[in-house]
Amino acid sequence: MSTLRLEVITAEHQVFADDVNTVVAPGIQGQLGILPHHAPLMTILEPGELFIRKEGEETSMAITGGFLEVRPDKVIILADACERSDEIDVSRAEAAKRRAEELLKTHPPETDTARVEAALRRSFIRLRVAERRRRKPRPAL
Repeated sequence: MSTLRLEVITAEHQVFADDVNTVVAPGIQGQLGILPHHAPLMTILEPGELFIRKEGEETSMAITGGFLEVRPDKVIILADACERSDEIDVSRAEAAKRRAEELLKTHPPETDTARVEAALRRSFIRLRVAERRRRKPRPAL
């Protein structure tokens, strides 16, 4: 099966680099599927789930936005932030969700509603990615 090189990079470090079969990223106009030999393009990414498929195995990551570039030889994602499903601290994500929901409910005057809504969306994405990992069947030993 044909592959393409994928690199996911944040300001802090390289999150992922490998040859993969498929990439599905949250583009600004919906999910964007990238297969080997895809036409070159560049787009903005929204916060959402990044799916990577390699040899039947699927990896899911929470991404908070950034840019995606498809080149003839590879796909590069420059992410604002990105967490693999096994790196997500579920209790921290749940606490962030509760804080954001409470701020939206009480709406103190100094609240930046757009920032609180963005934080709530990030926590939902992180929890969804973590839940996907928990539901994934474990390999038999």
